[in-house]
Amino acid sequence: MLEGGIVATAKEFLPRYTVEDYKFWEGDWELINGVPYAMAPSPIWKHQRISLLIAKQIEEQLENCPKGCYVCQEIDWIIDERTVVRPDLVVVCGKVELEEHLKKTPEVIFEIVSKATSFKDEEIKFSLYEREKVKFYALVYPNIKKMRVFELKNGKFEKVFDSNSESFTFKIDCPFKVDISAVWRRI
Repeated sequence: MLEGGIVATAKEFLPRYTVEDYKFWEGDWELINGVPYAMAPSPIWKHQRISLLIAKQIEEQLENCPKGCYVCQEIDWIIDERTVVRPDLVVVCGKVELEEHLKKTPEVIFEIVSKATSFKDEEIKFSLYEREKVKFYALVYPNIKKMRVFELKNGKFEKVFDSNSESFTFKIDCPFKVDISAVWRRI
């Protein structure tokens, strides 16, 4: 208990960092609201294969997008001075500054969920992406061969897809479809 009867939590005493600090760290980290999170060890073969197969489907459909929509794997998204994350896949539409890092909110984010990343993907990033107004958030589960998609509606994510054998159309400036069953056939 602090002076004056104020109760403090350990969280209040954790050091807070900025993107400037992050730039000098060794290894793979994400920074969320000033708190560093070590990334899981290098993604396993299955994770990388799923990411590639989804990105390939998206890229083929966005190739001739007149509004300029692009897919990118594992790029740092700098949200603000205290938050930088590295989603597995992002889809961004419109003018994108060709810099080292993404600074614009993606329309769609995919995270491939593992036992090591489930809390961060399902809780921490879920809230963060919702707050940052990402239109669609897709969680891909290799162990149960399923994809869940959440769409931002009235400021909150609402589950709009939960399947292992169907396809889902992401309705953005240049709509695209992900056939999740095609991904599982190649794993």
